[in-house]
Amino acid sequence: MTERIKVVTLGCEKNMVDSEIMSGLIHERGYQLVEQADDATVIIVNTCGFIDAAKEESVNTILDMAEFKQTGRLKALIVSGCLTQRYKQQLMDEMPEIDGIVGTGDFHHINAIVDEALNGKKPMKVGNPAFDYDQKLPRLVTTPRYTAYVKIAEGCDNACTFCSIPIMRGKFRSRSIDSIVAEVELLASQGVKEVSLIAQDSTNYGTDLYDKFMLPELLNRVSEVDGIAWVRLHYAYPGFFTDELIETIAANPKVCKYIDMPLQHSEDIILKRMRRPGRQRDARELILKIRSRIPDVALRTSIIVGFPGETDEDFNKLCDFVREMKFDRLGVFTYSLEEDTPAVRLPNHVPDDVKEWRSNTLMEIQRDVSKHNSGKYIGREIDVLVERYDGRSDIYIGRSEYDAPEIDGEVFISNCQAGIGEIQRVRVTHAYEFDMSGEGLS
Repeated sequence: MTERIKVVTLGCEKNMVDSEIMSGLIHERGYQLVEQADDATVIIVNTCGFIDAAKEESVNTILDMAEFKQTGRLKALIVSGCLTQRYKQQLMDEMPEIDGIVGTGDFHHINAIVDEALNGKKPMKVGNPAFDYDQKLPRLVTTPRYTAYVKIAEGCDNACTFCSIPIMRGKFRSRSIDSIVAEVELLASQGVKEVSLIAQDSTNYGTDLYDKFMLPELLNRVSEVDGIAWVRLHYAYPGFFTDELIETIAANPKVCKYIDMPLQHSEDIILKRMRRPGRQRDARELILKIRSRIPDVALRTSIIVGFPGETDEDFNKLCDFVREMKFDRLGVFTYSLEEDTPAVRLPNHVPDDVKEWRSNTLMEIQRDVSKHNSGKYIGREIDVLVERYDGRSDIYIGRSEYDAPEIDGEVFISNCQAGIGEIQRVRVTHAYEFDMSGEGLS
């Protein structure tokens, strides 16, 4: 009987791409991929281990899936991803429900792991995380047919004191431009119109392969692929944001005027403890430069509150910074103590209840900022990628180039002339706190 395999993905988009490649390898082998866990004979849980909440979700998901050994058809439970890369032996020792483990640098061996697990061998393949995939590996894209994520690099060299990514993903490694373009060409031939370029540190792209910053060249090459309408940039490390990159985003009509640039904090003393590039003055100057050269840009950032040593004064200044900078999109994370990272050894850790209060307070400030910012779109014509139809409201829903999949706002179109997965130009008539409402033009 052909094994039926369910892949459960947790964590970020980079993890999702790994799952899509594992699914492609599984499909190529002849196994059957299924949607429902209770129908699976093998379940693969691709875990996240970035922060405490992600670890907890991963462990709970593993235990939930293990129950299908009693209630479903499950014969083997395999765990992959970042959690296994960090805690391989601990997971195997403390969770007898697990039948096999594979790390972030070995997931291309997933079929061998499945075979061994089904034979009762309890395989554990977790080696050096420095694995780089290319377009030759099979991949089953799980996002809607018109949009896809493309990894341009793996790993990170920045050594931020709070971050465990280098432990789980290894040193920074760029893919070649030819490999990336070839993958985008394949995706475009399958109907993809929007590609989101992802990496732990996208602005550093190319420095290891080509000895210079090559992200501008990559953006231009990807945008030349027939069928691609939007190219979106994620995880742009501020320390390597060059003038050439700004000019490329401004000049290339296919590159979305959307920049995801995690700043993590505003105060110099905290940035220094985090081992982040530059200081607040540098961030302000960069934001001003970006907005002056790309007037209609949407800026997304992420902030960590409650980092060791963050005082009430530091937090109040951070609030003032967020009010003043008026980011279009902002995510807030509470500091999570990660073992084996330098921040663990820092003094003056902030109590959990204070961290939560600061997170909620900052998000309330951003809510007011977003409400103010959304009004600037009223009366403008914008392009919208139509994503679905809501029959109850008789309205189509999509995203503008200023909104990334899953995480940002939506556009509601009352007079839609385009089909699902197509782009329509609309005039914005109403705006809400975190989304926009558009009326389709004839």
